[in-house]
Amino acid sequence: MAYGCTVICGAALCLLQLFLLILCHKINNMLSVTPNVRFVGVEDDNLDLFEGQYPLQKGISYNSYVIDDEKIAVVDSVDRRRCREWLAKLEAALNGRTPDYLIVQHMEPDHSGSIRLMLEKYPSVKIVATAKALEMLGCFFEGMDVAERCMAVCDNDTLELGRVSLRFFTAPMVHWPEVMMTLDETDGVLFSADAFGSFATYSAAQACDDEARRYYCNIVGKYGSSVQAVMKKLAGRNFRIIAPLHGPVLCGDLAGYWMLYDKWSRYVPETDGVLVAYASIYGGTAEAAMRLAAMLEENHAGEVVLMDLNRHDVSYAVAEAFRLSRMALCCATYDGGLFPSMHNFLHHLAMKNFRNRPVALVENGSWAPMAGKLMGDMLGKMKDMPPVAPAVTIRSRMHAGDIPALRCLAEALAKA
Repeated sequence: MAYGCTVICGAALCLLQLFLLILCHKINNMLSVTPNVRFVGVEDDNLDLFEGQYPLQKGISYNSYVIDDEKIAVVDSVDRRRCREWLAKLEAALNGRTPDYLIVQHMEPDHSGSIRLMLEKYPSVKIVATAKALEMLGCFFEGMDVAERCMAVCDNDTLELGRVSLRFFTAPMVHWPEVMMTLDETDGVLFSADAFGSFATYSAAQACDDEARRYYCNIVGKYGSSVQAVMKKLAGRNFRIIAPLHGPVLCGDLAGYWMLYDKWSRYVPETDGVLVAYASIYGGTAEAAMRLAAMLEENHAGEVVLMDLNRHDVSYAVAEAFRLSRMALCCATYDGGLFPSMHNFLHHLAMKNFRNRPVALVENGSWAPMAGKLMGDMLGKMKDMPPVAPAVTIRSRMHAGDIPALRCLAEALAKA
């Protein structure tokens, strides 16, 4: 009996060792971008609001990479909240060696926050960045004198690490003025700064999904022309992997990701359909929005998405507006103005330079409806946001007499 127990325990121990070996192998594979490039970033599953405003459903990562060659380059640091973890991972990846360069692509604090401590730990490291980024160091790290350790680079400058050759591309206003991207021309890896990022962790399933769209539209969306400019710089360059500063590394069908970025940055919709966004107080405006959505479906207006702006964070509404080809806005008048959630939505769209969508308007007001005019005024400040028909006005609740006008509005928007 004792012998049997020993055999069983020994077999269990062997299985456990095998499991741990496989797990370590998977982790190591996950951390390797290429044989020369390793992920040393950190994942933050405790952060509930990105930039203090965007809800995170799946957490987010602060991505950092080590390019291991005759000379070693570290691409970006991480938020100082996770500095200790990052430095430990970096030390493990270096395996006793010292990095030669810290490439600073973006000075936003979630990427630059650990620079000072990294430079203190590795006093021989040189900073490689744009001149604008080097100017900004003093904004975040008062009294840090590193002028002799800085190397300013411009468009198409190169840095030789040994086998690996790096080429730099400035990317101003994607989405800060100092931004640059780094192309590993040897292994075909584009370190894309905040571009091609996602509200997700590095270990998330690789996809340019809803969270990638929501990230682009709300973080980078205003700067479509700047995104187009850097995409033109990169056209014809050979890379098979995109390594952003947030979310998973992208590989495989890069043409699909590239096409989406091209559409988003030109404010071209992905999908034929209508976002019906409404701001209702006591349910009357919501009922009108639901009726309108049903009529749009009857008129084959493509995908129809109904969104209560009071209950959905505005970042989701902005992303759906970018995705779909048309909008219907239904809003109650409140204190002689727009109900706050609708005003907030339109304000965010204007901030992101949103454009190129036909719009239908429904207003509600018991005694002095003003929402239609006010929505029209805000839309009028955006580019190419034409109303498809006069606004439909309801008084507190939908009435039988409102149905024909609402049906005409649905037909006009479906054809737009």
